Amino acid sequence: MLTQAQLKQNVAQAAVEFTLPFLAPDVVLGVGTGSTVDLFIDALAPYRDRFRGAASSSERSSARMRQHGIEVFDLNHVEVMPLYVDGADEIDGGLSMIKGGGGALTREKIVSSVAQRFVCIVDESKQVQTLGRFPLPIEVIPMARESVIRRLRALGGEPMLREGFVTDNGCQILDVSELTITDPAKLEAHLNNIPGVVCCGLFALAGADIVLVSGQAGVRQIERAAS
Repeated sequence: MLTQAQLKQNVAQAAVEFTLPFLAPDVVLGVGTGSTVDLFIDALAPYRDRFRGAASSSERSSARMRQHGIEVFDLNHVEVMPLYVDGADEIDGGLSMIKGGGGALTREKIVSSVAQRFVCIVDESKQVQTLGRFPLPIEVIPMARESVIRRLRALGGEPMLREGFVTDNGCQILDVSELTITDPAKLEAHLNNIPGVVCCGLFALAGADIVLVSGQAGVRQIERAAS
């Protein structure tokens, strides 16, 4: 029986193998944040001379890549990326996700928007029928925190401030439980329109294009159904 750590290592290696055909001297990759992405960065490092560098969704990932000799680019200097590789806290059958357990949801959404494909890498424990078991992270401007909390409670959610945590953008995170998310795209659009919300951790309007899922039988690939 493989441990979760081994499952993460397997999917990180599979993600590197998926990425290799896209590498070229002028290519910039998009790289996300989290424990599985850390393993992806480590596994990608031996191939750093085969691509130009990466744009990162967090200071944590940027630091790890620089330690490996991978050049990190400001996204403002990147016009296109073939891939954005990142994990998820939950992913459903339509490849909509909840992200932001590490607090980098806004930058993750920004960097992924520049990429041609979003490749999500997870172990099988992250697959769900309906999103919402994992509390939904919402990044808020501090002065708006209480007004946003009231709006979230009106929607049936139970928000909790992530104590002692400040995002790379200088904002706060509300983790919202008690939500059953049957229409992720509709809820994402609604939450993003609440004044004071910087970004919500639903990735449904632009979900994953491909997911690599690590399980006991190996790593399998799922592609978004054609619309």
